[in-house]
Amino acid sequence: MNLKIKQAKQIFLPDYIGKGYGTFWRWRERYRVCKGSRASKKSKTTALWYIVNLMKYPDANLLVIRKVFRTLKDSCFTELKWAINRLGVAEFWEIKESPLEMTYLPTGQKIYFRGLDDPLKVTSITVEHGYLCWMWIEEAYEIGNEDDFNMLDESIRGAIPAETKLFKQITLTFNPWNEHHWIKARFFDNPDDETLAMTTNYMCNEWLDEADKKVFETMKQQNPRRYRVAGLGDWGIVEGLIYENWEEKAFDIEEIRKLKTVKSAFGLDFGYTNDPSAFFCGLIDETNKTLWVFDEIYQKGMSNERIAEEVTKAGYCKEKIRADSAEPKSIDRLYDLGLSYIHRARKGKDSINNGIDYIQDFHIIVHPKCVNFITEISNYTWDVDSKTGKKLNKPIDDFNHLMDAMRYALEDFSKGAAFSFL
Repeated sequence: MNLKIKQAKQIFLPDYIGKGYGTFWRWRERYRVCKGSRASKKSKTTALWYIVNLMKYPDANLLVIRKVFRTLKDSCFTELKWAINRLGVAEFWEIKESPLEMTYLPTGQKIYFRGLDDPLKVTSITVEHGYLCWMWIEEAYEIGNEDDFNMLDESIRGAIPAETKLFKQITLTFNPWNEHHWIKARFFDNPDDETLAMTTNYMCNEWLDEADKKVFETMKQQNPRRYRVAGLGDWGIVEGLIYENWEEKAFDIEEIRKLKTVKSAFGLDFGYTNDPSAFFCGLIDETNKTLWVFDEIYQKGMSNERIAEEVTKAGYCKEKIRADSAEPKSIDRLYDLGLSYIHRARKGKDSINNGIDYIQDFHIIVHPKCVNFITEISNYTWDVDSKTGKKLNKPIDDFNHLMDAMRYALEDFSKGAAFSFL
């Protein structure tokens, strides 16, 4: 398989893509659905496919979708830029960040980026050249409502002249956290002849080094439940949810803030290489036992400087923040960087379970833009004894970064002597 980029240069695609995605690459029917583990190269392969084929089909245009627009820049947009550079074709592409857009200069074809948080911008796209025939929905797991997908599906419509040799196709890529998700029932349980539903994992990624592979081997030994999903790409089995007292619903943050009984609550859980740093933003009404979750910051590899920058940029640097007491140096550094009301969370005997008990008394309303919070709270369960299968009185050590940040944020409202300073 060759891609002619310049008259004097050709590349051999398997050298750039690797193995494990042959059927995915050749599929031409309506739906191409790929669930996979972390490091399974599903997103990078998809990005490479789109750059190669946009340059191959001069009338094609691409729409890239995530549930929340602001998450696109650090995910799909970055992956597509990586693909352009890996293929050595950067001189043929114009890349803009405002608005988020990519243009193939020889023909004017475009890659558009949209979020479901602004549905009008999704349904009203008119391409300048050719046809809008391809859509990539990254982290499709975030789309919890099948009707939202149907709306997207209907936006890829209209006749395409046969001479263009184009085809209409929607690609969904995601991590399969929950077996009860509508994607499983629709595409995996009973796929039709228009659907490719496939599973990939890190073992088909020949570019992982030994350190990368060791992460998964360690996970296999220490957390087999997570390994089945994050390592092998199997569907997650969710039983024994800790929080069932929540709903996803849009709300006007400023209107909630006006309520006399409402107070703000901010919490921070630290991470870096394998775990994200997680910043929780909530509004709590103790009188009416309601908690609104209205914003989040959730990212791996964030230095203290970057955390301070993101919190400040989001407008929360003057808020009172409770942060994980296990990182006192980080808290001191963030204070020096301008988070002047950051304090150590209090941890003591049974602090996790007491915090959970307190939160379980509230009705939790989660704004749709808090996609990582929704993923965590949908998968945060009580742990199970691996030998007996009985549920333990402690949560799993997984899907807990924003859950911990929420507990830190609310500890000042918790009553009783269960918390003590360390």
